[in-house]
Amino acid sequence: MSGKLRVLILGAGQMGTGIARLVLQKIGMEPAGVFGRRKERVGMDLGLAAGQGKALGIRIDGDLESLIEQSSPQVAIQATCSRLDDALGELTSLLRHGIPVISIAEEMAYPASSSLETAEKLDRLALEHGVAVVGTGINPGFVLDLLLITLSGVCSDIHSITARRVNDLSPYGPSVLRSQGVGLTEEEFYNGIEEGSVVGHFGFRESIQMVAAAVGWEIEHIEELREPIIAGVKRQTPFVTVEPGEVAGCFHQAIAYREGEPVITLIHPQQVHPGLEGVETGDSIEIDGTPSVHLAGSPEIPGGVATCALAVNMIPRILNASPGLHTMSDLPPPAALLGDVREMIGSGSGFYG
Repeated sequence: MSGKLRVLILGAGQMGTGIARLVLQKIGMEPAGVFGRRKERVGMDLGLAAGQGKALGIRIDGDLESLIEQSSPQVAIQATCSRLDDALGELTSLLRHGIPVISIAEEMAYPASSSLETAEKLDRLALEHGVAVVGTGINPGFVLDLLLITLSGVCSDIHSITARRVNDLSPYGPSVLRSQGVGLTEEEFYNGIEEGSVVGHFGFRESIQMVAAAVGWEIEHIEELREPIIAGVKRQTPFVTVEPGEVAGCFHQAIAYREGEPVITLIHPQQVHPGLEGVETGDSIEIDGTPSVHLAGSPEIPGGVATCALAVNMIPRILNASPGLHTMSDLPPPAALLGDVREMIGSGSGFYG
């Protein structure tokens, strides 16, 4: 491949600019352009928006169709939203222009879980235009699904899987904090659950369906529980101040049943500054099987920077993949992209698409 790989980035918030910084650092690639939904970001120079301290001559654009036509990208990373229906318009535009896509929208990790019809539409569109599309992220996309699937490979039989991720919400922006109910009263939290403004973790159903499909289980139903985590001390981030007695986060759990028995349990309490009240963050996986497997680490794999890394590290995987809609379990697992990305693309790359 001659010239640098041109990467179009959709999203000008914390995740989009984090991805842009990585693209700027990597060998053999460059930002083709940046699309932003937020009006206050449109027109800003990417270098200044991404905290580079200098202008790069790349302006954040609010017109995706025009940007695609002008920038001629070879791959795109979508970091604008969480839900499948919200992501669909942008994904459709990219695929119709023949651009492979990596999305960090949580519901894109296993889109058939939200809408089989939409997943089939994306698959057909990608096949029609000869490109691949995949959803990724730290969770869903890695810790509570791909890592579970990989560890299950040493088992001849599995009775149940339990995974827990305890993380710190402090690095996240206002949209994530709102979705977790941070700063609300307990009554407001439960009202938000009813109204849909407080959702807890996006992605439990996607993770469960990805794991179940990989091991060959048919899930009968999934039960979810959301409860507020109440602060006992004052906790503060750049975006929110939580007083004692207010909601510091959300305890969210999902249990999947097969033949009347719980087979996959995912537990994900998220809160700002958990360490202020002695809560240690971390990730743990327990597989009850033959043999049983237990893997745990602390602190947790940091969600924000790890998701940015996964999105960029998946570039050679999606460019080498066969056309169509993929999940993380369909493709070779990502590896840190430390060499020239151009040498990792094509038949001589050593990767299997």
